[in-house]
Amino acid sequence: MFEVAKEKFEKIFKNTISPDEAREYLVELYKRGESAEEIAAATEVMREHSIKLIISEALREKLIDVVGTGGDKSNSFNISSTVSLLLPTLGCFVAKHGNRAITSNSGSADMLEAIGINLSLSPTQQAKMLQECGFAFLFAINHHPAMKYIMPIRKSLEHRTIFNILGPLTNPAGAKKYLIGVFSDEFLNRIVVGLSMLDTKSAVAVSSRDGMDEISISDITYATMLKNSRTTDFIIDPQEYGMKLVSKELITGGDAKDNAKITRSILRGEESGARRDIVLLNAAMALVVDDKARDIKEGIEMAMDAIKSGKTSKKLDEIIKVSNSI
Repeated sequence: MFEVAKEKFEKIFKNTISPDEAREYLVELYKRGESAEEIAAATEVMREHSIKLIISEALREKLIDVVGTGGDKSNSFNISSTVSLLLPTLGCFVAKHGNRAITSNSGSADMLEAIGINLSLSPTQQAKMLQECGFAFLFAINHHPAMKYIMPIRKSLEHRTIFNILGPLTNPAGAKKYLIGVFSDEFLNRIVVGLSMLDTKSAVAVSSRDGMDEISISDITYATMLKNSRTTDFIIDPQEYGMKLVSKELITGGDAKDNAKITRSILRGEESGARRDIVLLNAAMALVVDDKARDIKEGIEMAMDAIKSGKTSKKLDEIIKVSNSI
């Protein structure tokens, strides 16, 4: 199954089959449900056709991405991007892969641009930024040129395709650690097993019972972890960490400027409610993936201390400054 899918996706990315044939194949995958092998094969091909960052293997081993598939229609603020800006304060190296809004009012690129980060960096500048401040944004549209053949096909379909899954898995910096939010829990195991076939060090895929591609603070979240080549399913309940379940309306965002304001407020320690708590919870899981925290409880404490100490505010200013001066 892996080799068959790989051959088909090579043809799609090289534009050597007709749009009708490509469309028919994507619809076929959607209708029967993409397998772990097909996800892995398509991810491998898409990675091969991307414009990559040239970095040392030592740096690549450190990289983590916090990213979601989107499509949950929760209208939340940019949680994953806020987490990505918090993590470098705690020694993580975050290669944040993302794009402009497709299914929301503000994609990661939109919010980060609104907060003052320069998105127009070359791969060389992105690599240098990663080394200097532990964060770089990898604007997907600039790293996946072959998608120009695929976008018209995707737009002609009324339903999602495998490419909704592939985006988060195809980090151009070659990150080997992931916290991935998924639109449906039925794909958690398939995505993690797929990643296990692709030299991934550790990963957690999450999808909440209330439909978020994040760890929710309004309900329990289903999760699958890849660690030491083994997969484990578990449930994350915010109440176990002293957080009350709250209405999803309390984490609602707005446009890019609104969401940038929310992110800035959280990282400056000015926010103390549900928005901060959902960032703490997701950051904690990322710290576990990155072997910086033993468990979610310790991760929450680490993230909270970083905010209260003012370190996250200083790191945000540093990231903005470096992106505009590098």
